[in-house]
Amino acid sequence: TVLASEVQVGAPGEGIPEEEAQDREEEEIRFALTSEAGLNDGLAFPFTNMAVVMAIAGSDPANWLGAWLLVDVGYKLSVGMLLGIATGAILARIVIALPAHSPLEKSMIGLGSLFATLLIYGITEFAGGYGFIAVFVGGLVIRAYERHHDYHKTMHVFSEAIERVMTAIIVVAFGAALSAGLLAPLTWPLVLCALLVILVVRPLCGAVALIGCRMSWHERLTVSFFGIRGIGSFYYLAYALNRREFPAADELWALVALVVVISIFVHGILATPALRYVEKLRGRGQAP
Repeated sequence: TVLASEVQVGAPGEGIPEEEAQDREEEEIRFALTSEAGLNDGLAFPFTNMAVVMAIAGSDPANWLGAWLLVDVGYKLSVGMLLGIATGAILARIVIALPAHSPLEKSMIGLGSLFATLLIYGITEFAGGYGFIAVFVGGLVIRAYERHHDYHKTMHVFSEAIERVMTAIIVVAFGAALSAGLLAPLTWPLVLCALLVILVVRPLCGAVALIGCRMSWHERLTVSFFGIRGIGSFYYLAYALNRREFPAADELWALVALVVVISIFVHGILATPALRYVEKLRGRGQAP
């Protein structure tokens, strides 16, 4: 998530007393963004499968709607949530119970969190559920277990380091693909579609999803506008194209790539000023 990376909060439990309230508010914004990203990635899978099923069975809902609702929505989502809760609760008790006094032991906790992620994902996919959903739910369960334990601070530092390394690798690979002509099939209608996704569809969907959330309207606008970087879209597109041939596959790759490029530049440039503006409004007492 773009804005989440700009919200530089300390690890859980850090901060002097006069800064704790502000740190908690910033952490809530960051957690909302990262949680939204994880949940969004997981909930995209049923609709990716719907596109594949429609390509195979035709656009008539009578040919696929019942099976899609039963399997891709009902069964796989339920398995993902249930296994996420179960494995998250078990792993939280195992990992947090491990001793973590020396630097070596603390580093093993970080590796343990990575192992937990892969284990939850693998078990859920083996059972036919959505691994992304299970990892998201399992992460929430682990985070809620003994919230003030030192484990969470260690995991916070390790996760940030892994995130930065993986982001660098992905961006370098993406840049290489762009230089190889990934955007060559673009047309002006595709450019317009990408702009609509960034400037209209994403903010509108985000604003609707945050109705009833305990945030000021400034924070809602900020969270709803930011968040697209779209790297997960490459995974879903590759998954769909591997399942079924779609016409204009090159154009689809180019469209997704353009959305990511626009997001990196627009959201990357605006994230810090937007956060500072929200902080200024909060300081004036305009944002609760």
